[in-house]
Amino acid sequence: MAGGGGGGISPLGPAPPMWYHRDLSRAAAEELLARAGRDGSFLVRDSESVNGAYALCVLFQKHVHTYRILPDDEGFLAVQTSQGVQPKRFKTLPELVSLYLQPSQGLVTTLLYAVDREETAISDDRDYSDGEDEKPPLPPRSASTSTPPGPDTPTESAPAANGLSTISHEYLKGSYALDLEAVKQGACALPHLNKTLVSSCKRLNGEVDKVLSGLEILSKVFDQQSAFMVSKMIQQSVNQGGDQELENLVTKLAILKDLLSSIEKKALKALQDMSLSSPCSPPPLSMRHSKAIPVQAFEVKLDVYLTELTKIGKSQKYTLSVDVEGGRLVVMKKVKDSQEDWTTFTHDKIRQLIKSQRVQNKLGIVFEKEKDKSQRKDFIFASAKKREAFCQLLQLMKNKHSNQDEPDMISIFIGTWNMGSVPSPKSVASWVLCRGLGKTLDEMTVTIPHDLYVFGSQENSVCDREWMESLRAMLKEQTELDYKPIAVQTLWSIKIAVLVKPEHENRISHVGMSSVKTGIANTLGNKGAVGVSFMFNGTSFGFVNCHLTSGNEKIARRNQNYLDILRLLSLGDKQLSSFDISLRFTHLFWLGDLNYRLDMDIQEILNYINRKEFDPLLKVDQLNLEREKNKVFLRFAEEEISFPPTYRYERGSRDTYVWQKQKATGMRTNVPSWCDRILWKSYPETHIVCNSYGCTDDIVTSDHSPVFATFEVGVTSQFVSKKGLPKSSEQAYIEFESIEAIVKTASRTKFFIEFYSTCLEEFKKSYENDSQSSDNVNFLRVGWSNKQLTTLKPLLSEIEYLQDQHLLLTVKSLDGYESYGECVLALKSMIGSTAQQFHTYLSHRGEETGNIRGSMRVRVPSERMGTRERLYEWISVDKDDTGGPKGKSTLVTRVGHEYVKPSVVRKQLGELGKVSEEGERTSKEETTARPKQDAPDGDPSISKNSYNNPAYYILEGVPNQSAAALSPELLPSPTSANPQVAKAPLPSAGARTKPSYISPGHSHPRRPMTGHPVRAISEEGSSEDDAGVCVTGVQGVGGTVGSTLNRPPPDFPPPPLPKGALEMVAEATFPKPRPLYPDLAEVRIPAASPAAPLALGEGFRRGGGPGPGPGSGALDDQSCSVLQMAKTLSESEFPGQPPRAPSAPPPLRGQPMGIGLDACRTFPPRNPIPESIAEDMPEEALWGSSSSSLSVGESSVGEWLQRLGLERYEQGLLHNGWDDLEFLSDITEEDLEEAGVLDPAHKRILLESLRQQQQQQPQK
Repeated sequence: MAGGGGGGISPLGPAPPMWYHRDLSRAAAEELLARAGRDGSFLVRDSESVNGAYALCVLFQKHVHTYRILPDDEGFLAVQTSQGVQPKRFKTLPELVSLYLQPSQGLVTTLLYAVDREETAISDDRDYSDGEDEKPPLPPRSASTSTPPGPDTPTESAPAANGLSTISHEYLKGSYALDLEAVKQGACALPHLNKTLVSSCKRLNGEVDKVLSGLEILSKVFDQQSAFMVSKMIQQSVNQGGDQELENLVTKLAILKDLLSSIEKKALKALQDMSLSSPCSPPPLSMRHSKAIPVQAFEVKLDVYLTELTKIGKSQKYTLSVDVEGGRLVVMKKVKDSQEDWTTFTHDKIRQLIKSQRVQNKLGIVFEKEKDKSQRKDFIFASAKKREAFCQLLQLMKNKHSNQDEPDMISIFIGTWNMGSVPSPKSVASWVLCRGLGKTLDEMTVTIPHDLYVFGSQENSVCDREWMESLRAMLKEQTELDYKPIAVQTLWSIKIAVLVKPEHENRISHVGMSSVKTGIANTLGNKGAVGVSFMFNGTSFGFVNCHLTSGNEKIARRNQNYLDILRLLSLGDKQLSSFDISLRFTHLFWLGDLNYRLDMDIQEILNYINRKEFDPLLKVDQLNLEREKNKVFLRFAEEEISFPPTYRYERGSRDTYVWQKQKATGMRTNVPSWCDRILWKSYPETHIVCNSYGCTDDIVTSDHSPVFATFEVGVTSQFVSKKGLPKSSEQAYIEFESIEAIVKTASRTKFFIEFYSTCLEEFKKSYENDSQSSDNVNFLRVGWSNKQLTTLKPLLSEIEYLQDQHLLLTVKSLDGYESYGECVLALKSMIGSTAQQFHTYLSHRGEETGNIRGSMRVRVPSERMGTRERLYEWISVDKDDTGGPKGKSTLVTRVGHEYVKPSVVRKQLGELGKVSEEGERTSKEETTARPKQDAPDGDPSISKNSYNNPAYYILEGVPNQSAAALSPELLPSPTSANPQVAKAPLPSAGARTKPSYISPGHSHPRRPMTGHPVRAISEEGSSEDDAGVCVTGVQGVGGTVGSTLNRPPPDFPPPPLPKGALEMVAEATFPKPRPLYPDLAEVRIPAASPAAPLALGEGFRRGGGPGPGPGSGALDDQSCSVLQMAKTLSESEFPGQPPRAPSAPPPLRGQPMGIGLDACRTFPPRNPIPESIAEDMPEEALWGSSSSSLSVGESSVGEWLQRLGLERYEQGLLHNGWDDLEFLSDITEEDLEEAGVLDPAHKRILLESLRQQQQQQPQK
């Protein structure tokens, strides 16, 4: 809380005034003032940008004006004024406010009406250990709460380290006067100052001695000639003392400097000499001490095509034997009863694994038969789990025998368990081996050690040291590896422990730890969270283990717990303090006893559990419902839940749920619930796949079952440039053409953008926005042109480095320097000579606050273009198996991600206005079959709205299912631009889709997911073609819950442009380019009374949904102003768009939600226009190196691909008939996709190479 002042006087006076709202968020303050509704309404809150400062918020003419109140060096408070204006200073905040209650004091209006804070009832804060104990548990007696020592919570780290500040103060207060007196009497020394410095440097002296001793040993090993001199110098410095103690320290620091500057060169020379004399090098670290993986055999059948069925007499049964240690795959088939035919392939001869999306147990393997020739065989496994185990083993084999020094991918185990204040049983092997219920690992792979183990526990009564040792012993028993502890962090009985494989210990750096209390009045640690963060080479990880408020009815309190943890947990890079922890890490995992319950009658719940029908229960899961309302875990992902509720069991068995307990206050009900959860959030265009998510069924000491999940995660190395730092001619640049943001605020201040990234030396700022408009008091549209945006220079210019980097943006106000929204962008999609469009959402303090879009490019010099294939790109999805049109591969996208990968657009389309990033969407209904239905041309439901309607971004107070139960006038009308979507029946609200995280060329089948419901989103063309939102009915529990409301910003990329939009370019010309987004000035906002009641009526049927039903009625927490804003904006006229012809065939059942991240760049569209391909390409050669063009000496497609480093695509090109170099110049992006080239960067390399060859033809 802001506070602290001079002279021991509290800046808040004797008691905090009611108009002081402590750490209320900016958005919440605006909401309170809007509700007050009178000019001159005001409140004071803590500043979000400066510790110890305040923000005075005043409402005038429906706009909120914010003034910063800053403390000076003497602790006096003053409102920040313009330069040259003398500020008025006050001792306390009430004194300052009392002045501005007088008229004409320089504010926009006189302070008239104080808006008081709402005091929370004390009884609401009572939360005692799942509500079952009469008193809160006492904190553990052990003093240690973290091992090893690391950064703790901000409050605990407030005192200055080592007490240096106290020592300095003592000198200045007392001894300073004695030294001054001595100097007046002619003394030439300052004995008291010398004593102070010696005391201050005491610990430094000891640390330097330790370091010198260690380096002395190294010098003796690597440089015996100088080792004697070093020892002698160290001994001399140690023997000095007394008055020479400071000189002693300076001498030792000089020795240390010399040693550090020379030791590496000497060690390098010594090791080079040793390597020349010893022919055998030791095995790599990753090959030592690990438990040998036995050879695993898989019984499969060869999948034959119709044309091959004539080959009678050949057995189709095969055995695939994987020898991970030997790096071999043996393919064996039985020819006759006793005879076998087998072929052995080494790891480097297995070119690619191709998973079928449609057939979950089918896998294609591409083998290299001989030079430039390969063969694909498709196999059917016994189950999908067996296929995944086979792929995991082959990836492990590839990784083990890779010539890469650093891993591309690691495996992470995450477990959470509420231990019920009882020590764990002797064996919890089923927990770490992921054995039990739900999505589990195959028996062939359960014993393969993971790279990282993260254990979260709640109500854990075991002390830290004993808990860590028990975990290490358990892992040693299961893996035969001695795992190294990275961190243990404890808050009372909430613990998180992280262990890593010994071979990775040196890859871990920047370990941080923190905790947050959310118990009674946020002062008790019986509830709260602990967190650990670190870097694994170049990838940042965050792990949060929490125990939230218990009780069926305390949903709002749990939501607030989450938001407090998100804001107050001090983890990660301190430079990123403007961002909450959900944006500070490449991968953030959130686990624990979240305590969200099921809103259903106990008997119904038990009946569904007995029948193993979990979907109806997941529909009423409080966490799912709150996530759908965007109240918590914004854009997080969770794997499908396929295991029974993990709470509240009878201790000693897993057969019975105990749901009643007699209390002094009466009978308490704890319905069976999924309290224990694991969620995650990752940066866009990163690789993460959840391979298991379940619970044990044999650990019965607690009333909770332990929950486990395993993840396959792509990581980056600490990149070292082989070409050194870039010269000016080789410098890469990140350039912005324009940025535009729609921000939820009633303020009308100016804004600027701050840019953060690990690839930048320091953060950069833009200038203030040069365009600003609004037709609605709750929204502000701000824009920056190219001249207002700075060009960013990355530290390194290699494409291999830049494609792994991300850019964090925060939109800040000029009046208070507070953030109004933050986002993250991936640089991978932006690399190229032409600008790429981006579009994503803004969030602040865990809430969605608007959206941002723009145009940017990352220029990379041609000599820095070299790249390589990542291990996780080695597995792809079978393009012929998705059931999509023309057999194209439709890659899945990230549901948990907020990011839309930009599409390549032509200049003419950019001038046409709003190409692709606003309106292009593929239907999230693609997970279900849609009947072919054509709507008549005159369908009255043609929408007048589009995705530029900002109301879609702000309905966080309304559940998606319940929002549709509002009367039609409160919602956007549906579209018939794509009648198949508009009239298609939606799956039930419980049908959910699993977020599969992919990188180019790599995809995984999508399964139903518990986290987000399938939401109906119309498949639009460009925003010229936009026709609004498809709203269709959803069958809910107990009747129709209404319809599902589409909620951008989208989690998925746009589809290809419709043919009509491309044809319009040739016909239409514009005198000047239109703005990238429709001008809000064109939007007519009808007046709306803020007190208008919410109409709850029949279901919204125009999208083909079912008739009226009871509805859910869960609208008790929505914001009136937000709904009114949505109402007014959805009634607004937007520029008309031509309807899109309903030509796209409906996807088949099981097709993934949305189009793939790579497919969003697909040109031409489904109706190909070959002549448009050349126009889509950049005008200047992106891949300028001569090595990337087709050389005269190349005689085959294979040689050409080999020169480009893309030989993996040879089989696909030859299979599709592209076997002649002369005809390759006619190839299009669509042809490349059909041949399996899905990575946009690889497509560009191939097309640019061919284009350069064409340009060189006339010269030859």
